[in-house]
Amino acid sequence: MRLRPSTAVRLICLTFIVLLFHCCYISCQRSDGALTVVDNPEVNGLDTEDGSEATIEEEDIKEDLEVVHPTDQWQTLKPGQAVPSGSHVRLNLQTGQREVRLGEEHLKYWTQQHSENEDKQPFINPDELKKAMKKIKEDLNINKDSNQKESVSSQFRPLDELKKDMAQLDLLVETDVQILRRLLNQFNSTHVTEDKLNILHELEYMVHQVDNAQNLCSMGGLVFILEGLNSSDSRLQESSAFVLGSALSSNPTVQVKAVESGALQTLLTLLATTEHFPVQKKVLFAVGSLLRNFPFAQQHFLSNGGLQVLSEVFRGDGNGSLRTRIVTLLHDLISISKTSVDSVDPSHEERARQYSRVSLDKELVETNWCSLVPQLLDSSEHDYREKALQTLIVMAPMCLQQYRTDRSLMTSLTRLKTLYEEIVNKEKTVENSQTEYFEEIVELIDNLKIKIR
Repeated sequence: MRLRPSTAVRLICLTFIVLLFHCCYISCQRSDGALTVVDNPEVNGLDTEDGSEATIEEEDIKEDLEVVHPTDQWQTLKPGQAVPSGSHVRLNLQTGQREVRLGEEHLKYWTQQHSENEDKQPFINPDELKKAMKKIKEDLNINKDSNQKESVSSQFRPLDELKKDMAQLDLLVETDVQILRRLLNQFNSTHVTEDKLNILHELEYMVHQVDNAQNLCSMGGLVFILEGLNSSDSRLQESSAFVLGSALSSNPTVQVKAVESGALQTLLTLLATTEHFPVQKKVLFAVGSLLRNFPFAQQHFLSNGGLQVLSEVFRGDGNGSLRTRIVTLLHDLISISKTSVDSVDPSHEERARQYSRVSLDKELVETNWCSLVPQLLDSSEHDYREKALQTLIVMAPMCLQQYRTDRSLMTSLTRLKTLYEEIVNKEKTVENSQTEYFEEIVELIDNLKIKIR
């Protein structure tokens, strides 16, 4: 038998309605927990999201049933469990289990009570919190400072207590003046060379301070130093010259007293007679410290044949070390003298007048330094050559005639220029190489050639 389309549709709808009522009947059937299910007219017993919902009221709860206490979260109901009236029960279609939570009125009351409990929490003012934190920090700092003071005080003893203990042990805190006096007394009383060397070593360390050097002179220390220079022991000569040079460095007061005590004559005599290289080196150091920036001492130096003594040492030096020291000293003396004489500063008039009395240029020419200095160009050391070129340039005004007639000088300059230009060109091919030093030497050679021409 063939049905019409409209009849088939009606049969399908009728079947669906029957099935729907059957499901509703099963879901709304009275549970084993003696609970009465009341249909919710607003949702028709169905939950639109995940299952059917119903509001139940407690009818007759047996005494042996387990009562579930719902919360705001869904809980699974087990067989034989009962729920209080007003609870919200649903059938979870995904799991097939019944679930329960508080009803709407109870949930609203529970949420409001939870909010009131939160509102009852104590309110903290930000300003009060800052003040409390600051007070905690201050308390911590106070405790820290007090602990530090206690630790420092526990490590060190009071000064008065230390003085008492040191007095009992015959130990006294000495000043520099007291130390200098004690060292001089020991130097004068001992005859042991090793003890004197140790004392001179301590004195050399102390006289680097200007006040100590002046105090040493006022105590008569120069007398003991000159005695050391006149000693037959080369070690005492070397150490004494070292102490004197350190005391003279940039100390005009000591320079004046040294000249007045005859230290310059003693130094020149020792330099002319000794053959020990360490002694010569320290004596040259002392002579240079005495002459620099002191025209009065330079006058005495020239009048006592100082340049002649230096020329003899220059000729006798084999390794070039002493030659370089002497040439450097001559360069400094010439440069400082020329700068002071050419100065237009009114405050330097007296200084310029003193330097004008020093006939350094004339003495250099007469002692044949115009031909001695070029000999240093034959050295294999770049530093020695540089010092020689610098000195030849400052000596050019007084030695120009000798330079022009000295063929060996022009030959050396040409050879050196070629050598250093090759070095510069070779260094430029090397990555990160430094050529400024050699370029400066080439520039010095060119400047000297220009002056000679």
